[in-house]
Order: sequence, then C-alpha cells, then structure tokens
Amino acid sequence: MPGPVRTCAGCGRKAPKAELVRFVAPEGALAPGPREAGRGVYTCRRLACFERAADRRAFARTLRRTVKVDPALAALYTGDTDG
Repeated sequence: MPGPVRTCAGCGRKAPKAELVRFVAPEGALAPGPREAGRGVYTCRRLACFERAADRRAFARTLRRTVKVDPALAALYTGDTDG
C-alpha cells in the first residue's frame, strides 16, 4: 500500500489515506477536513461506514472530545448537494 495507511472508524479496514474521507472537529462539530491541522478521524467512502462510526460514537472516541455529528454530512457519501 503506497503512502500513509489509516483505519476506518466505521469498519476498521486499513487503507491508504487517499482512499478515505478525513474529518476534524475543531469547534466540537464534525466537519470534513482533508488538510486541516489537528487530530483527524477517517472513514471509508461508504455511507454505511459513516453511519456506523456515528452510531458507535467512534468520531468522539478517536478525536478525544465530544463531537456533534450533523446528519447532513451523509451527502458527502451519497453525492446529494441540496442543503
């Protein structure tokens, strides 16, 4: 696997960083942050992984803080751009 390897917070699969979606929560609200500074958490590019990570509080656990997960972030996985 070329480049850095990261683990999906939803399914636990290890994959090259470029294949995953990175999130950060600098103000306590989860947001996509491919190049943001600070601690990040990754998921596969599948909606099921995002939902599983949210349900199991994996974002908060990995980021080591209370995190508000906006359901609208699911649009990153489905391609919806409305709203």
